[in-house]
Amino acid sequence: MRQFTLSQQLRILGVLALGLLGTEFINLLLSNWLNQFGIRPRVPSNLPGIFLAPWLHANLTHFASNFLPLLLFMWLSMQWGKLTFLKSTLLIWLGAGLLVWLFGRNAMHIGASGIVYGYLGFLILGGFYSKKLHLLIISVVIAVLYGGMIFGVLPLQRFVSFEYHLFGFIMGLLSAHLWAKSS
Repeated sequence: MRQFTLSQQLRILGVLALGLLGTEFINLLLSNWLNQFGIRPRVPSNLPGIFLAPWLHANLTHFASNFLPLLLFMWLSMQWGKLTFLKSTLLIWLGAGLLVWLFGRNAMHIGASGIVYGYLGFLILGGFYSKKLHLLIISVVIAVLYGGMIFGVLPLQRFVSFEYHLFGFIMGLLSAHLWAKSS
């Protein structure tokens, strides 16, 4: 089956939500000790941070600002089908993380916002490539409601990883270009 059923979508989102909540709870109990496993650019021992950083957040406010947009954007991205969703998710997650590791500022980069921005890029562009009305509607609605997020790719706040936002967004646009038309 090329498309997710609603129950499959809800199960995936539920597992992700529980994983994020559980990780955040454990990290809070450990006084954010897990955050050392984020992405520290060009430090070989922090390469695993490419996989781990999206699970880690600086505080509850940081966690809360990523949690719902991640679940919403992920769910909407699932509407392009299983294969497109899987390939796009992998490119966004690994591509953005690797680019942050290669080119990011010397800081610890953590949080799911790189993935959120990746899905944002995918969602804004994906409907136009697909040429399917229901996916085009998703793209237009996301662009109108969340288009202001684009300013997050600029280095406007000192302790915000604009690099993760920027590289996530670029990977999302690339994913839409590569795979949204085949949906």
